[in-house]
Amino acid sequence: MAYATQQDIIDRYGEEQLTIAFDRDNDGAVDEDAVTAALADASDEIDGYLAGRYNLPLADPPRILTFLAVDIALYKGSVETVVTDERRRRYQDAVTYLTRVAEGKIRLLPDDPSAPMGGSGASFSAGDRKFTRDSMRDLR
Repeated sequence: MAYATQQDIIDRYGEEQLTIAFDRDNDGAVDEDAVTAALADASDEIDGYLAGRYNLPLADPPRILTFLAVDIALYKGSVETVVTDERRRRYQDAVTYLTRVAEGKIRLLPDDPSAPMGGSGASFSAGDRKFTRDSMRDLR
């Protein structure tokens, strides 16, 4: 499931930016297959960060994921000659945000008790205490 559409890119940055990023053969037209692939790749990248925290696919993804998917798709799917510092910064900001989500520092959704928990799943337990105040009383 893609978190964003071609229209989301247009709504956020305009048709001109979409064309600049995805005009593969310099004919002034958007390569829609390239847009679709970039958006799918962006969604997969986002899911990689979310998988440890949330059950996927998300039933009702928050709008922030649309913005992040657009920025990731524009950076990773753009023709190499049009990757600007601004696009790179937006991509890095998206990755930083998603890393914080993966670390549990940012919550996208209310807690879901059925969602996977972070950590290794290891637990520790200890046996009964060998030395207590009572057992040490006679050693004074």
